[in-house]
Amino acid sequence: MKNYLEFENQIADLEGRIAELRAVAENGDTESLDAEITRLEDKAQRALKDLYNKLDPWQKTQVARHPERPHCENYIASLISDFAPMAGDRKFAEDLAIIGGPGRFNGEPVMVIGQEKGHDTQSRLKRNFGMARPEGYRKAVRLMELAGRFGLPVITFIDTAGAYPGIGAEERGQAEAIARSTDCCLALGVPMISVVIGEGGSGGALAIAAANSVLMLEHAIYSVISPEGAASILWRDSAKAREAATAMKITAQDLIRLKVIDGIIDEPSGGAHRDSAKTISATGAAIADALLPLKHLSADELRKHRHDKYLAIGRDL
Repeated sequence: MKNYLEFENQIADLEGRIAELRAVAENGDTESLDAEITRLEDKAQRALKDLYNKLDPWQKTQVARHPERPHCENYIASLISDFAPMAGDRKFAEDLAIIGGPGRFNGEPVMVIGQEKGHDTQSRLKRNFGMARPEGYRKAVRLMELAGRFGLPVITFIDTAGAYPGIGAEERGQAEAIARSTDCCLALGVPMISVVIGEGGSGGALAIAAANSVLMLEHAIYSVISPEGAASILWRDSAKAREAATAMKITAQDLIRLKVIDGIIDEPSGGAHRDSAKTISATGAAIADALLPLKHLSADELRKHRHDKYLAIGRDL
């Protein structure tokens, strides 16, 4: 059974009726039902396309958080061959919220780093829902420095509600770890491409996303704080998350106009979770296109490209 979002009631009703008719058709005369099934399928597809063409920022937030969206592990499995995951920050511990290691993208050696939320209860607990602790960001720094040493382009997949806010994480220097990871991104002498595949939450996302090119999936979000968190601060009412989401300009469409990101990757009708393979394929093509103009730049040119990009944000508004 599909996991429908709260605003997809019409789609759920139509697809429920289609499923019922198919069940009846399996046990009887299909000719009388085929035409009705086809009609309802066309109607459901049109309704889905119309709905997703006019999602508001809060609805996009819900889509970005959909548990069935392809996760970092899915992108790595499909796009990266010979992937060799590396563990530990060489200082404290391993953090399973962040996956990373060398591999090959389109046959070329790269370093891949990404946040993994998990796909079921057990894996979500194991991955801490994609919320990294300081050791996760220190592992990311270790991998980025390794990439710089061996001249490997860095590809990162962003999908986190934010860095883990627990007491232990703060005691071990969460803010310092995020700052050093962000600084490491900016100092890299190799090309870096980041893709926001779901949620890009706060400094926890930026820590591995200060790249030469930042791409976002069509229904992903990228923000300094969650809409619920912003609503709690501004209005002391998390129920005003819809208003906060709209005011914060967190969608890919808003952020490309503000020049915070560099490209939008189209999702299938109904969101990435309805066709993971197509989404991952489109993402791979977008990464390849973004890497192409960066391959022949020197280390100093790449650093300057990155610095100029971030210094220019907001200047022409």
